[in-house]
Amino acid sequence: MRIGIFVSDTSGEKTGLPDLLDQARWADEHGFATAWVPHVPWSFDALTALTLAGQVTTRIELGTAVVPTYPRHPLALAQQALSTQVAVGGRLALGIGPSHPVVIEKMHGLSYEKPVRHVREYLDVLDRAFARPGQVVYDGTTYRTDALLDVPDAQPVPVLLAALAPMMLRLAGERTGGTITWMADERALGEHVVPRITSAAQEAGRPAPRVIAGLPVAVCDDAAAGRERAAKAFAVYEQIPTYQRILGRGDSGRPADVVVAGTEREVEARLRSYADAGVTDLCGTVFAVGDDRAASRQRTREFLATLAPNL
Repeated sequence: MRIGIFVSDTSGEKTGLPDLLDQARWADEHGFATAWVPHVPWSFDALTALTLAGQVTTRIELGTAVVPTYPRHPLALAQQALSTQVAVGGRLALGIGPSHPVVIEKMHGLSYEKPVRHVREYLDVLDRAFARPGQVVYDGTTYRTDALLDVPDAQPVPVLLAALAPMMLRLAGERTGGTITWMADERALGEHVVPRITSAAQEAGRPAPRVIAGLPVAVCDDAAAGRERAAKAFAVYEQIPTYQRILGRGDSGRPADVVVAGTEREVEARLRSYADAGVTDLCGTVFAVGDDRAASRQRTREFLATLAPNL
């Protein structure tokens, strides 16, 4: 399992640009396989942030986890992703997903109608845009485009699809390089996510897909205190239907139970159980436990670095 880390906060706290770049540089220097930026309302545009992170790193893969599709026309996202790929020297992994009705309908005021059809057509346009420079022609139900796209020095952009439900997992396996999950425990991944996406990829004649598990991680001396802190930091995910369903497929009834918290030995053992479940990549979000939040985060980062690039 490749060890990766979020370099921008995912638990509601804001990460300024200097800190984001410092964390990306640190992850690059300390052997992490991947560095991830979420696309969340309180933070930066993920692709813009990674374009800048690419200038202070040299080898680490840089990924979005994930860019919502509904607010962005696929042709516009393709142009931005190709531009970022050039800027970071081919190290971009484009994680996309339809997000959730509460985000798309309430925040953006858009329709969340037929998300599987929407994503399928979105991938159709991206495939055409990433295939080669030239005219991107597509005539679908949701999207229509006939436009020239020719980003200088463009390179292919691998796509990953956030997927938890059966139909979306099938689409991810058939059409993309893998999936990015969040709030899924070992059982949910090993019995639901991995078999479905792997079977879909095999049937489509595609390589084995990546399964990237987004997980909050805290190295601390008191695992119970870590879970208590996580219960507050990640309580919102209990209210989102998609995450309610994936929590229900696992042994964890609440986000606090998915969180990987405990001593160095306990954290390593838990992460190995994810690898045993078929997870190919950890996308770890470091969260703090205790009064000294900076020291708590640093302890977790430094321990994860001892496991990098692969567990």
